[in-house]
Amino acid sequence: MIIPKLAVRNLLGAGIRTWLNVIVLSFAFVTIVWTQGLYRGMNRQVVHATVEAEYGGGQYWQKNYDPLDPLTLEEAHSMIPESLNSLIKNSQATPILVIQGTIYPNRRIQPVLIKGIDPQQKILSIPSYFLDTEEEEFPALIGTRMAKSTGLEVGDEVTIRWRDANGTFDARNIRIVQIMNTTVQSIDQGQIWIPLNLLQTLTRMENEASLIVIEKDLVTIPEVSGWPFKTLHFLHTDIREMIKSKSAGGMVMYFILIFLAMLAIFDTQVLSIFRRRKEMGTLMAMGMTRLKIIQLFTLEGALHGVLAAIVAAVYGIPLLTLFAKNGWALPGSMDSFGFALGEKIFPAYSVGLVIGTAALVLTITTIVSFLPTRKIAKLEPTDAIRGRMS
Repeated sequence: MIIPKLAVRNLLGAGIRTWLNVIVLSFAFVTIVWTQGLYRGMNRQVVHATVEAEYGGGQYWQKNYDPLDPLTLEEAHSMIPESLNSLIKNSQATPILVIQGTIYPNRRIQPVLIKGIDPQQKILSIPSYFLDTEEEEFPALIGTRMAKSTGLEVGDEVTIRWRDANGTFDARNIRIVQIMNTTVQSIDQGQIWIPLNLLQTLTRMENEASLIVIEKDLVTIPEVSGWPFKTLHFLHTDIREMIKSKSAGGMVMYFILIFLAMLAIFDTQVLSIFRRRKEMGTLMAMGMTRLKIIQLFTLEGALHGVLAAIVAAVYGIPLLTLFAKNGWALPGSMDSFGFALGEKIFPAYSVGLVIGTAALVLTITTIVSFLPTRKIAKLEPTDAIRGRMS
C-alpha cells in the first residue's frame, strides 16, 4: 500500500501542474463522450424516422426497381404476387406504385415522382388518410419541402402529367388536400402522393406496384420470385456510412486533444524524474527496488487519468444531461443534407460508451507515464543521491 499512498501524495503535492494536466485530460474525455453520443443520437433519430415513415419492417422491391436510378422506373412495376396480396389484405403490408411525372406549378415545369399509396394503410406514418376523401376526385398529398419549392398550398390545383403503361401521355388537374410535415426528405422533396387505386387506374397498371412495405416485427418473411426483399440493414446502408464518415472525422479532433494532454503528462513525468533524483536515490538506498520506483512514477502518471475522470464527471454529467434533455439545435442548412434529421439532435449516451472512453484514456495515460520511467532502470543509488542521472 505504500506505493499508492506515495503516488497520491506526490501527485497532489505537484499542485497546479497536476491540475492543469487533469483539466486538459478531462476536457478531452468529455468531448469524446459528447461527440460520440451526438453521432449515436443522430443515428438513432434517422433510423427511427425512416422506419416509421418509409421503411417499416423492410421492403419488397420489384426486380427492376432502384430508387437511386430514375431510368428504371418505367419498367419498375408488375402485378402484386399472391403471397404478398395476403399480407396486404391482413394489413401487414402496403403496396406503393412509383412513376415519373411532371407538374406545372405557377407556370413552371418541375419533374416529380408520383407515388400511389393506400389511404387506409397503417404501416407507415405518412398521413395518407387525407387522401380518403369524396370531396375531391383527384386528391394529392405533398410535404413541406415540396410545397416550398413549388409554392403550392392546401386547396391549390396543379396540372400533372405522366405516361401510362402503354407509353401514352395523359394529364389531370389535382388538388392539394394536405401538406405533411416530416423530417424524412425521401418521402417529401420532389414527390406527390395520390391514392393507389387512382394511380393504378390512370396509368393502366391495375393491381401493380413498384415496392411493398411490410409491417415492423413481421414474424415470417416469405420469399417471392421477382420481388427481392430488402432488409432494414440494407436500407440503412447510407445512414451507417454517413455516421462512419462523421465518426472518422471526429477521430482527428480526439487525437489532437489526447495528444496535447499526453504531451503535457509526458513532459511532467520527465521533469519529475529529473527533479526527484535524490528522492529516488534515497528510496533505493532504503531498500526499494528499481521496479517499485518505476511502478511509483507510472502510477503517479496514471492517476492523472483517474482524477480527470472525476473532474470530468463533476462538470460533464450536468452538461451532457442538459444536452440530452434539450438537444442540439441544427442550422437550417442541415435540411439540405438529405437525411431525416429534425430541428434538434438529441445525444444518446450509454454506460458502455463512458466506461470505454474512460478505459481508453486511462490506458493511454498509463503508457505515456511509463515511457519516461525506463531511464530509472539504469539509475545507480549513489549517483541519484548526488543528483546525477547515469
